[in-house]
Amino acid sequence: MRLTAFTDYGLRTLMRLAGAPEQLFTTDEIATEFQISRNHLAKVVQDLARAGYVKTRRGTGGGFVLAVAPHSITIGEIVRFMEQRHALVECFRSDGGACTLSPQCRLKSRFAAASEAFYKELDATTLAECAYPAPAAFANAGAAEE
Repeated sequence: MRLTAFTDYGLRTLMRLAGAPEQLFTTDEIATEFQISRNHLAKVVQDLARAGYVKTRRGTGGGFVLAVAPHSITIGEIVRFMEQRHALVECFRSDGGACTLSPQCRLKSRFAAASEAFYKELDATTLAECAYPAPAAFANAGAAEE
């Protein structure tokens, strides 16, 4: 299976927040740290906030922080949420897609079983287990500024 960049950025962001659950982060900080698009990340953070995974604060001194305990969220839950707009194969779309092999296709059930096994594995891992602390370069830079 291949995850979208949107999901990848969401996972990275949540892993980083889980590594410092009390710290308020800005989009610029996360984008710089992970060398990803700030604009794309802003959309990811909006979705994470709508889902209740992060709390945001606008204005000067604003940013975002993890909204739930990292041990209470599974990676499977996050990936399901982030990937909900993208079906693994066309016939998995909510509208059924336009696959000409349906309903005789014998592959759909195999994909469904593989997908279930994939998510079962991710459901066994919490965000806390994947928490990502600040890299030494970023941690040392923050300490030098104080």
